[in-house]
Amino acid sequence: MSTRTSPEAAPCETLSVRVNEFALKIGTVNGTGSASANGLLMQAIFRMGVPVSGKNVFPSNIQGLPTWYEIRVSGAGYTARTPVFDLFVAMNASTYEKDIAELAPGGWLIYDSSWPLDASLQRPDVHVLGVPLARLCNEAFVSSRERSLLKNIAYLGVLVALLDVDLDILQELLQETYGKKKELVESNQRALRIGYDYAKAAFECPLPIQLKKLAPPDDKILINGNTALALGCVYAGATVSAWYPITPATSVADAFRSFCQRFRIDPETGKNRYLVVQAEDELAAAGIVIGAGWMGARAFTSTSGPGISLMSEFLGLAYYAEIPAVFIDVQRTGPSTGMPTRTQQGDILLCAYASHGDTKHILLFPSDPNECFHFALEAFDLAERFQTPVFILSDLDIGMNDWMVPQLTWDDTYRPDRGKVLGPAELEGMKAFYRYLDTDGDGITARTLPGVHPRGAFFTRGSGHNKFGGYTEDPNEYADVMERLARKFLSARAAVPKAMIRLKPGAKYAVVSVGGCNAAMLEAVDILAAAGLPLDYMRVRGFPFGPEVEQFLQTHVLNFVVEQNRDAQLRSLLTLETSIAKDQLRSVTPFGGMPLNARQVIEGVRAGLEGVSR
Repeated sequence: MSTRTSPEAAPCETLSVRVNEFALKIGTVNGTGSASANGLLMQAIFRMGVPVSGKNVFPSNIQGLPTWYEIRVSGAGYTARTPVFDLFVAMNASTYEKDIAELAPGGWLIYDSSWPLDASLQRPDVHVLGVPLARLCNEAFVSSRERSLLKNIAYLGVLVALLDVDLDILQELLQETYGKKKELVESNQRALRIGYDYAKAAFECPLPIQLKKLAPPDDKILINGNTALALGCVYAGATVSAWYPITPATSVADAFRSFCQRFRIDPETGKNRYLVVQAEDELAAAGIVIGAGWMGARAFTSTSGPGISLMSEFLGLAYYAEIPAVFIDVQRTGPSTGMPTRTQQGDILLCAYASHGDTKHILLFPSDPNECFHFALEAFDLAERFQTPVFILSDLDIGMNDWMVPQLTWDDTYRPDRGKVLGPAELEGMKAFYRYLDTDGDGITARTLPGVHPRGAFFTRGSGHNKFGGYTEDPNEYADVMERLARKFLSARAAVPKAMIRLKPGAKYAVVSVGGCNAAMLEAVDILAAAGLPLDYMRVRGFPFGPEVEQFLQTHVLNFVVEQNRDAQLRSLLTLETSIAKDQLRSVTPFGGMPLNARQVIEGVRAGLEGVSR
């Protein structure tokens, strides 16, 4: 199939027809309203039943800098980012050169031909489709604001025609989005039609890359990780959230408050049954959460790496005083302020050993929004069962991008695991209660909630204390408590989510990863297996590591540890916390801030195998 191109384009070979298997990218300027149009396109493809994933690459300022939106359509269900695109909508002249360079040979460039495209930017192996979007919108709309915003809907109309997006679905989405304001529905529909009609008249539609409607995605949803985490906290019974604004975690608190306003209002009195506090800083937020945990509430804070750094002092208090609390870390690129709107996995060691002195914390590593929801429940149960801080390590890619995942499921028989909490009846039958006395050898002592009985605990200690809860500076008494805390931490190995392991017949080597790397890892393992290099794959989901982690590592001559940070933090943690030899672990560490793609994994593994006898 061929396409008619604008006069500026040089002849090039057209890509073969590919249905439900392509990637496109849209380059715009932050603050121009393109997010709505891009989201509508993603939603429309999803409602067509076609597997789709989206990545929003945006700057850390309010407006004016370049922003991009990437959509990958994969009939095979792969959701990782792809580094090369079949179609590019270039709406930002300042990034034309970079944008055009990312197009695959034979791909398509759509640009606003209201202004000429500089000859130096043209590629002879790319089809150029010029659409005078600004001129068309200037002719159709009066106000400058309308012209600017609706130009995005006009390019959406062009894509609807070129890719064969179901137009009825787009019309439904516009009605759902703007239905309360008739004039907005009408203006958006008109802009959509302007782009659609122009493309139909000027180009052969659809392009060889096109969509075909599949069965309705009744068993799937589109959701981002931050929303899923917030919903998980509600279902887990959390009633207190304290936070300080920070990208990319702010929307966790926003979503939690929104859910609580629906589900945490007393139906008889109309009073709130929740507390959301925007604290003066991250340290204060941590203190509020720990105080609420001490009083028996399920409480959490959501933050990112800089916030965890500031919370360090209170984290040590919660660890040593043994107070349950959940810390959600939506990781971003560091160090320092770093790149707040880019993704990374740079807080693994920070969270594992947060605070001064000897501390070790339970970590959970979700790979997508579905696991974010379920791990939120597990985090609160673990925090109360082990009376300690628990970290959920998400990242910006998981947290702020929409993912196509299985519908969230809920077990109505679920009951929170509050751990060893003594009530008035138990206390009444005791001669004396000692807060830090381990009576059954599992390292976990019983706790009481302040005020339930005179015999219970009314104070806690962040200073040196013995097993009876009394102040001490005696070396043996101090060591006795610290050794018990170490036993308690190790006992959590059986309670954290087990590593996910995928075996390939004939595999001699293995790859290991964590969190949001999973989508790229699954794709890379499949590609390498098809090329004759089978690899076993393990995704770590919790810390302390369960016995299956070390068993898997010891089984393989060479394990490639793939993670998104410069210093190989997961590899370091595996080296520190298992008996695996260092020479059995090799690192693949793309860390520039973009979501991992399969090509980076494949190239890293192949480079690591150079000179290795197979």
